[in-house]
Amino acid sequence: MSDLKARFEAAMADSKTLTERPDNATLLKLYSLYKQGASGDVEGKRPGFTDMVGRAKYDAWAELKGTAAEAAMQQYIDLIAKLKSA
Repeated sequence: MSDLKARFEAAMADSKTLTERPDNATLLKLYSLYKQGASGDVEGKRPGFTDMVGRAKYDAWAELKGTAAEAAMQQYIDLIAKLKSA
């Protein structure tokens, strides 16, 4: 396993032990970076207007389209480290 992937998985574990719950915008950023790093570009149809949470998640992930998985993983790791030190 690569060092980046190991650090990404450690950051995922750390995200579950944050002392404070991040605000919604930060949660969306974490979600989108995680999905881009783990799965690549967004696929499928955008959720309908009645699914506001699903739609927000989809849109946040779609904004990262074209971002390399490695770059998304590193941004996720950096954001978790910033949240842990806050």
